[in-house]
Amino acid sequence: MAQSRVTDFFLCRRPGSVAPRIKAACRTPSPTGPSPALAPGSSRKRARPAVAPGVEQPAPPARRRLRLRDAQDSCPGSPTPPSPPACHLLPKKVKKISAPAPAPAARRSVCAAPPDKVPSKDTVSELQACLQRARELGACVQALKDRAQEVAEEPSSPEATAPAEQPCGEKVPAYQRFHALALPGPPGLVLPYKYQVLAEMFRSMDTIVGMLHNRSETVTFAKVKQGVQDMMRRRFEEHNVGQIKTVYPMSYCFRQERNVPTFKDSVKKSDYQLTIEPLLDGEAGGPTPQLTASRLLQRRRVFSQNLVDRVKEHHKAFLASLNPPMAVPEDQLTRWHPRFNVDDVPDIEAAELPQPPTTEKLTTAQEVLARARSLMSPRMEKALRHAAVCAAEPSSPGSPSQTLPATPASPPTISPSTLKGVSQALLERIRAKEAQKQLAQMTRRPELELRLQRLERLPELARVLRGIFVAERRPALTMEVACARMVGSCRASLSLGEMEKHLLLLAELLPDWLSLHRIRTDTYIKLDKAADLASVTARLARQARTEEGQ
Repeated sequence: MAQSRVTDFFLCRRPGSVAPRIKAACRTPSPTGPSPALAPGSSRKRARPAVAPGVEQPAPPARRRLRLRDAQDSCPGSPTPPSPPACHLLPKKVKKISAPAPAPAARRSVCAAPPDKVPSKDTVSELQACLQRARELGACVQALKDRAQEVAEEPSSPEATAPAEQPCGEKVPAYQRFHALALPGPPGLVLPYKYQVLAEMFRSMDTIVGMLHNRSETVTFAKVKQGVQDMMRRRFEEHNVGQIKTVYPMSYCFRQERNVPTFKDSVKKSDYQLTIEPLLDGEAGGPTPQLTASRLLQRRRVFSQNLVDRVKEHHKAFLASLNPPMAVPEDQLTRWHPRFNVDDVPDIEAAELPQPPTTEKLTTAQEVLARARSLMSPRMEKALRHAAVCAAEPSSPGSPSQTLPATPASPPTISPSTLKGVSQALLERIRAKEAQKQLAQMTRRPELELRLQRLERLPELARVLRGIFVAERRPALTMEVACARMVGSCRASLSLGEMEKHLLLLAELLPDWLSLHRIRTDTYIKLDKAADLASVTARLARQARTEEGQ
């Protein structure tokens, strides 16, 4: 078979190129036949020898693979040269937008079209359908964007946002229900999770209001809402502002004002807006006081104290419901009752905020009839009179049931059948002792709480210290060496300073077993290794129980 040249392939692909050379025949002549005369532009390669029928023919060389597609598909005996492809005559948009790639035969037929042929009507119709579909999708996307923007700009009512904090049908997450139990540090007068969130909202709101007030700018709820939501990554609605007003009524002054300059197309200048003004103590007739950092801290402390006072009221009601009832002075209360669930305290009710004045609107048929009696035909007047009579008929409106505020969970009651056979006097003594213990626990000072925690660790520390003295084989050790050894051997993670305080307390409680000797600048510890360790730990445990019951 005649071998095509690479130059002919590139000449065929290039637009406006000269047609390739015409080969006399598409097949290699047989070696037995007479060799035809070589044309001036033909190849001078020798003919390949014939291959036996049973012998496997080797793969053709690489040069034979560079053949034109038209030369492969053309008829072997056809002397007509392959015409150059006409793919470059089609528009570029048709090439890019047509979805399915044409088959090889179809591609050859399109490429072999004459230069003056116009693209088919099917291709143009497919292109028009694709463009129409693209326009429809663009219109749908624009409509969805407009709808989302309208929903975001609609003002939400307090009634709709009130259940956003705690939906009625959904269960409150565990990190909110048991928030007080997961707080680090010693227990104290912790606030519920929702109260802490409200305190953080007040802090963010006070910060935004202070910034706007200090530069003499009218503070509106829309500005404060956007700033608080950016700071907290949480929704902030008028319902939360009402809760803040309930907790701290002397913090802000709320008004409904018009003609407040706005820079939004959705809010008109003539509309009423809720304005917020901080109440600050200033001299009469003097300059406007600024909301400084010290005032912000003071207002934050007042708000937190008001939240604690509200929780104390619920705690007081809970103590009164116990058997026997308990009464703890508020100034001596340092922690809540063990069975008082702090996170079950009811929500703070939202105070009523100023509402924009309502304009007169025609809502009933009687009002419309009275206003437009002279402008209506007799038939329309008769229809409206009939509608007014039907609307005035008495109906049976359902009386709304008043929901009582939720109260904290009451202590578990014991059925009488469980205590059958137990004397009532014994039960009263047990309840009185338990109440006394809980009262002492609620009024315990933080210093005493820290001392009790150290007393609980002393029995274990006493065993570790005796082991260190036995291992060291010394009558006395310095305080630094003893603390370093005990920090590495004790299970509790304590620092060197905390370990030294434990050893000082141990020497204070058991001076006959552990003694301290100060020599110059060092303090030495001397231990009585002959003493019984069991009696030492028993004395320490008894001392811890005695101080805990006080």
